[in-house]
Amino acid sequence: MGKKFKPGEIAPKSGQYERLGTRGGRTGDERTVTKGEPLPPTRKAGEKYILVDKTKHRRPK
Repeated sequence: MGKKFKPGEIAPKSGQYERLGTRGGRTGDERTVTKGEPLPPTRKAGEKYILVDKTKHRRPK
């Protein structure tokens, strides 16, 4: 599992962030967050996020 992020932290990369339960288990609940934006609030105190699918950018020609 990757680095865990708290709600309100600034997203280091754009992509899909999955909410982790209070014990660290995966919930399947994902949010799309853009780099530089804060991660959204969670349902319960103690929940965190992990980056599960980084956004893929194409280089302009």
